[in-house]
Amino acid sequence: MNVGDIMSSPVYTIAPEENVAHARKLMLKHKISTLVVVENKDMVGIVTKTDLSKRLAQAEPMWRRRPIDKIPVNMVMNDAPITIYPEASIAQAGNLMLENDINALPVVNNAVVGIITGTDIMKYVSKLDIDTKISEMMTEDIVFVHRHHTINHVIHEMELNKTNRVIVTDDSNEGVGIITTSNVALNIMADNEGKLPSKSIKMARRSSPAGEKNYRYVKEVPLVAEDIMSELPPGIDTVDLVVEAAKTMLAEHTIGLPVINGDEIVGMISRRDIIKAVE
Repeated sequence: MNVGDIMSSPVYTIAPEENVAHARKLMLKHKISTLVVVENKDMVGIVTKTDLSKRLAQAEPMWRRRPIDKIPVNMVMNDAPITIYPEASIAQAGNLMLENDINALPVVNNAVVGIITGTDIMKYVSKLDIDTKISEMMTEDIVFVHRHHTINHVIHEMELNKTNRVIVTDDSNEGVGIITTSNVALNIMADNEGKLPSKSIKMARRSSPAGEKNYRYVKEVPLVAEDIMSELPPGIDTVDLVVEAAKTMLAEHTIGLPVINGDEIVGMISRRDIIKAVE
């Protein structure tokens, strides 16, 4: 099999002058992570969920002029995407993704004929007959954030550790959720000053010495990890096969699974780890 056999086609496209809000809606509607940016029938770039999430923590002048939902796609897109031919091997596609830290490759044959993503490769792996175990491919370095950590902190940890997912814990250090670049890109947007959105909570004031009744007031606070996290996907054992991990990720619509040994989370296996299993 080659790239042309597993690519997605036709591709979903967007014009460079369309705004980020429209790009986000298309991703949500079609459950995709990448849009090809087309002008006059020619590809001029691609925009991904990761492109959107990386912009959220920025407060550059161009973001301050207007809400990010009003920013045109051509200001966030990758205008020099790496492409691949339909006849290339699936291993070549995977290596290009890993080497360039990307998750999508437009497939070209004079024009764009499709797109291959990490999810497409994961579907391919899920049907293979290989005996590679989770323990051989998993990542032992796990990034944890507390459920009350701000979104700014979550994004900082993702960028600092060069990861696209973190596990959210509670006060007992138990895993209660997961945040990926998809959660960041598709759930929140910065305002016109580059600040992340906040939420309103009701606060109770103490009673006065005269015994007056309590009353509540509204306070604006930053969004925190638990506001955008997804439910923690089921754990997978170190002795299970990579093929089973691929199947579980596809079924759970996630890009990472906690790896468990007994009752303890000892690592993560991600979509990128599964791509490495392709030879």
